[in-house]
Amino acid sequence: MQNDLDAWFIREILTHEAALMRFLQRHWPQREDHHDLRQELYARIYEAAAKALPTQPKAFLFSSARNLLTDRQRRSKVVSIEPMGDFEPSLVLVDEVSPERWCGGRQTLRRVSDAFNQLPDRCREVVWLRRVEDLSQKDVARRLGISEKTVEKHIAKGMRLLADALFGGEATGPVASNAAEGGAHARHQGD
Repeated sequence: MQNDLDAWFIREILTHEAALMRFLQRHWPQREDHHDLRQELYARIYEAAAKALPTQPKAFLFSSARNLLTDRQRRSKVVSIEPMGDFEPSLVLVDEVSPERWCGGRQTLRRVSDAFNQLPDRCREVVWLRRVEDLSQKDVARRLGISEKTVEKHIAKGMRLLADALFGGEATGPVASNAAEGGAHARHQGD
C-alpha cells in the first residue's frame, strides 16, 4: 500500500531517473559510483520531502544532485588526520627510539599542548570537538548553538593559529618588511 509521499516520489522524482543518470555520467567520472550516488540522492530527497514537499521537484532533484557531487568532491580532497597513538601499535621497535627522539617527541607534544591552550576559548572548544572527539561539523554546531559556517571558520582559524605557533608562521624577511612599509606608506597617504 502506497502512502502519499511514495506516490509523490514515484510521480515527481523517479520519472527523471534516466536524465539523472545521464547527469551523473556527465559530471562524475567514476562510473562505479553512479548507482550509489543515485541511491544516496534518492534517500536525501525522500527525507527532505517527508518534512516539506518541494514546489519544483525536478529542479530540487538536480540541485540536490549538484550538491551531492560537490560534497563528494570536497570530501575526496580532505586529508584525514588520524591520531598515531603509542609506539607499539605503529610497529616501531622500542630499541630504535633513542632518548633524543623520545625527548623530542615529548617536547613537540608539549608545544602542541601549549599552542592548543593559547587558542581563543570558542575556537579551542570547536577544534577539540571536531578534531579530537571527531564530531561532525553539524553536531559541533548543534552542541555549541552556532552555525556550521561558524564552525568552519573556527576550525580554519584554529588550524592556522596552531600551524603558526608550531611552525613559526609569522612572516619575516624582506617580503614582510616591504609589505609593512607599504601599509605604513598607504596610511600616511590617507592622512
